[in-house]
Amino acid sequence: MRTFFGNRTNFTRYAWFVLGFMILVILWGAFVRATGSGAGCGSHWPLCNGVVVPRAPRIETLIEFTHRITSGFSGILVLVMLGWAFRLYPKGHIVRRAAAFSTLFVITEGLVGAGLVLFEWVADNESVARAISMAVHLVNTNLLLAAITLTAWWAGADAGAGEATGAKDQPPANYVLKWRGQGRTGWLLGGALGLLLLLGVSGAITALGDTLFPSGTLREGIAADFLPTAHFLVRLRVYHPILAVLTGVYLWFAGPAIAAARPGIGALTFSRAIRVLVVVQLLAGVVNILLNVPVWMQLIHLLLADLMWITVVLLAAVALSQPAASMQPVALAPLAVD
Repeated sequence: MRTFFGNRTNFTRYAWFVLGFMILVILWGAFVRATGSGAGCGSHWPLCNGVVVPRAPRIETLIEFTHRITSGFSGILVLVMLGWAFRLYPKGHIVRRAAAFSTLFVITEGLVGAGLVLFEWVADNESVARAISMAVHLVNTNLLLAAITLTAWWAGADAGAGEATGAKDQPPANYVLKWRGQGRTGWLLGGALGLLLLLGVSGAITALGDTLFPSGTLREGIAADFLPTAHFLVRLRVYHPILAVLTGVYLWFAGPAIAAARPGIGALTFSRAIRVLVVVQLLAGVVNILLNVPVWMQLIHLLLADLMWITVVLLAAVALSQPAASMQPVALAPLAVD
């Protein structure tokens, strides 16, 4: 057991597992919202309808209670990751810091979820406060995903460097992210992450509008988007596809530009993955609209959005740890001797 927990490769695998489980929890949370099951446990938290385990629960209660159980378990997984990181890595190590941020964001994630229940910003609530809380929830969720992703990525890089050099006390010199002085690359990455956060917020609000104000047909839904008397959640839906196209175009060109500025197999791989995800996600968005936003398609759309966010975060981790192309050493050909 001591050997298992003393192995950094095992920690890396565990961190990736935590990330995968967290994505499943996020998808189930979207299922809770899409099925209108957010009030399945009433306005009680952490209890469910005033009890620890609900008896003879309705389907909505089962859906919401399952989300609470899995969310609580994900918090335990992150806490274990934090303790394991502090056991394996020295003080000030970047993996420790990433695990600490993961813990911070999983706590705030739980607090935001509790607030949604206690203030009854669930089920059929169509207030501005609920829309704002959805935006806050989305941003916190993405920050949580980013922190866990970086924990796993940096742990893997550290394990690889340790196996190659035999030095396991300090990370490589080019291992730490530095946003200052990154020039055009930093701005491109900041724009990509910012646009994805904004797109995610608009997507969350759009999904809320689709849930609260479903349309019988695609034509009815489009017509409702432009009615001046329609609810603000309905009128806001039209902006999400526009923002999605603009973000997709930005990522399509920004990814290769970043990879060219910070050459390396990692940056090139992630920039190509971003282009693939841009195409697939835009197609998924079109299908989602044409099918009148069925729940299963909403979950696929959200999964692709999470994968896009994680890929851009990984591109940032790789690009910002590499020197600029102009600073790369250039191999000179030997002079010919007659």
